[in-house]
Amino acid sequence: MAPESMSGLPTTVLAVWILCATGWGVILAGLRRGLHGPSRGPALFAHTVTPAAVVLTFSLVGFGSLYAMIALTAEWWALALVTGLRPERLLATGGLRRLAAWGVLTAAATLAAERLIL
Repeated sequence: MAPESMSGLPTTVLAVWILCATGWGVILAGLRRGLHGPSRGPALFAHTVTPAAVVLTFSLVGFGSLYAMIALTAEWWALALVTGLRPERLLATGGLRRLAAWGVLTAAATLAAERLIL
C-alpha cells in the first residue's frame, strides 16, 4: 500500500504535481522540436511562464493551486494526445476539429480528476 501522505503532503497532490511537470515537459519538448521561425521565441516564453503565472493568479484570487494544477495537467496531456506529441499541429494542420477534441478531452479529464482527487 502507498502511504497516505509524504511528510504531510497527500500523495494524490504529489502525483498531480508530478504528472503536471511531466506534461509540461512533454509539451515543451514538442514546442522546441516543432516550432521554427519568429513564433518560436514567444511560444516557448509563454509556455515557460505558464505554471508560475497560474499558481500566482490562483493564490491572488484566493483559490488553492491544486485546482489549477489539475486543469493544467489535463490540458497538457490532452494536447499531447490530440496532437500526437507535436503541439504545433493544433494550429498548423488541425483546424477546428482538433481544437474541439482538445477542449472536450481537457474538460472530461479535468472533471474526472477533480472528482477522483477532491
